[in-house]
Amino acid sequence: MKRAAALLLLCASLGAAAQPSEIEAEYRVTNSGITIGSIKETFVRKGDRYSIQSVTRSEGLLKAILDDQITVESSGRIGADGLQPLEYDEHRLKDAKRDLRSTFDWDKGVMRTVLRGENSETPLPPATQDRISVMYQFVNMRKLTETLVLPISERRKIEIHTYRLVGDEKIDTPMGAFDARHYQRVVDNATDTRAEVWLAKDRFNFPVRAIFDDPKGFRLEQAVVSLNAH
Repeated sequence: MKRAAALLLLCASLGAAAQPSEIEAEYRVTNSGITIGSIKETFVRKGDRYSIQSVTRSEGLLKAILDDQITVESSGRIGADGLQPLEYDEHRLKDAKRDLRSTFDWDKGVMRTVLRGENSETPLPPATQDRISVMYQFVNMRKLTETLVLPISERRKIEIHTYRLVGDEKIDTPMGAFDARHYQRVVDNATDTRAEVWLAKDRFNFPVRAIFDDPKGFRLEQAVVSLNAH
């Protein structure tokens, strides 16, 4: 019995050690093959706490039309089921009126959001992620199954996103080739944004490529340029 308990403890510690404590990543954002932006992200884990910062800058033709920068930050706890956001912030360098702040009260089951000076509350389902923590939740999940159900905060509301495994694929990115798990969002409504994500199997299941198709036909592709995880 003691031997079994020791083995379980060892497995648990190995599982925790297998997760990176720091990640630095950079993405190229394109539309129809044309670069329109760049993203730089950092993830830091200290004990049972995490923080994420993501900075998106317009580039190329888009910069001539809309020279802006969006900074997104998420912080919270890390538990047995992965990330649990406590605070989420969005800040636009050129349009502060669109700034947003959400806090997650897990004890009361409520997400509180401040947007354009107005306060709102919405019920908080278990395992909810914010718009940036969800990308790092893939890294911190105990197990990736064929179907992933992810409640995600979308401004003042929370939407349930379901992703289904398409298969294992070898993909090319500006950083090089990766063996990846390909997931696709299950879309039931024509107004939903279609999404696909490729998780690098030998890089902690980190998202190395993602594609987003909005209902109006605008397509964004995000591909990793550099990645450092340890």
